[in-house]
Amino acid sequence: MANHKSAIKRHKQSQERRMRNRINKSKMNTVIRRVEEALVAGVEDAAQEALKIAIPVIQKTAGKGTIHKKTASRKISRLTGRVNRMMPIG
Repeated sequence: MANHKSAIKRHKQSQERRMRNRINKSKMNTVIRRVEEALVAGVEDAAQEALKIAIPVIQKTAGKGTIHKKTASRKISRLTGRVNRMMPIG
């Protein structure tokens, strides 16, 4: 553990950020898991609804700096592609 007052404060701040990032990432992973569960179950409507919920959560996680902007974009793109492939064309 640090001895200087500024180092103690820095450590405390990093712990708070770590917990905040963990919470944000956990929420994001939960909504992604719900989309994937709907895909595995083969329920098209549930997959689309889960995706509509997941996209803003992923974007918000990136906006808060927990994940990179391009990582969020990639996750959204891949999930959307998987849901679209599940949907019948026409």
